[in-house]
Amino acid sequence: MLQEIFGVGLLVFGSFFCAIGVVGVLRMPDVYTRLHASGKVATLGLFGLLTGAVFLMPSTFLKILALGLFILLTSPVATHAVAASEYRSIEKAEEENKDDS
Repeated sequence: MLQEIFGVGLLVFGSFFCAIGVVGVLRMPDVYTRLHASGKVATLGLFGLLTGAVFLMPSTFLKILALGLFILLTSPVATHAVAASEYRSIEKAEEENKDDS
């Protein structure tokens, strides 16, 4: 009984951070702050949901551990790729608008 309550609490915690992350992505002014908000969703929100799932379904521990490790390794790489692409596109736009006189 206590295990189920703790699992549901972690699911609520993870869902809360996912909802806050979505609001952050919608309300932030530029790409970099939006990436920061989505990064928090990937860490706190997803790991809260995964930990809650482990407490509710202990037989899936190894699958959830593998999923958590995969997200932990790929999320920063994806965020960096998006940020680098945005930086390069801004740099390219500035070069095109530069006056040569």
